[in-house]
Amino acid sequence: MEFLFHNVRELVDLANKEQKLISEIMIEQEIIITGRSREEIMEQMDRNLTVMEEAVEKGLKGVHSKSGLTGGDAVLLQAYMQKGNTLSGELMLDAVSKAVATNEVNAAMGTICATPTAGSAGVVPGTLFAVKNKLNPTREQMIRYLFNAGAFGFVVANNASISGAAGGCQAEVGSAAGMAAAAIVEMAGGTPEQSSTAFAITLKNMLGLVCDPVAGLVEVPCVKRNAMGASNSLVAADMALAGVTSRIPCDEVIDAMYKIGQTMPTALKETAQGGLAATPTGKWLEAKIFGGSVVGSGN
Repeated sequence: MEFLFHNVRELVDLANKEQKLISEIMIEQEIIITGRSREEIMEQMDRNLTVMEEAVEKGLKGVHSKSGLTGGDAVLLQAYMQKGNTLSGELMLDAVSKAVATNEVNAAMGTICATPTAGSAGVVPGTLFAVKNKLNPTREQMIRYLFNAGAFGFVVANNASISGAAGGCQAEVGSAAGMAAAAIVEMAGGTPEQSSTAFAITLKNMLGLVCDPVAGLVEVPCVKRNAMGASNSLVAADMALAGVTSRIPCDEVIDAMYKIGQTMPTALKETAQGGLAATPTGKWLEAKIFGGSVVGSGN
């Protein structure tokens, strides 16, 4: 099967040549790959969008995981925002809270939409539903946001990795944050090249991020990493829209991420054998949840 694009350079060049949005190129690629009609593909993404929206709403009402490791932080953030004296600003914290809300629902065994994975599912919807309040997009533009993000995720999945077990958290939350940044740019009226730049800036600043889930659960530090991924996305999108460029081309950043993942120790790739999972408190929490010898303190 012949794809319309294999990397970001081809994606951007095609969008520029045909004077189309990146989201449109991705829709056309989906038609080729799946053999389904445009209407069917748009309807499926609309359903995905609804799942994301419901997860955000559920998380903002307050959920807690069975382990007790995560829950309620999205509610705290929204309450803090309402005080009106935040340092980061309402848009940034709204995105952060909604990213956290999504991942808290995931940790509580709720229904989410993997973007690109369950562990990194908060960044794309978190930013989308925050930026929605700023840009007032149509439903179709929100759906296109997801197709733009999907185009970049497609490139990463086929040229590097979106798996924490294969490439560390840089491959999961790093990829998700880059996808969100690229999609934000398109929704804000930026060019395909600026979407590429936003992705590159985002991922460059998340290279080397390890995957070290405490007790092997997708909770700590995963939920908060989605929060920081969302903030990274917004800053990178603003930089790209301002005209800032990336000295290292997007495809080379993706390749660098892949090579870093290949050389990253196994203990730092979702095995819960290193990093935060191996700290005294991390081991204490694991023993508390699953039983066994408790070493260290729970402070």
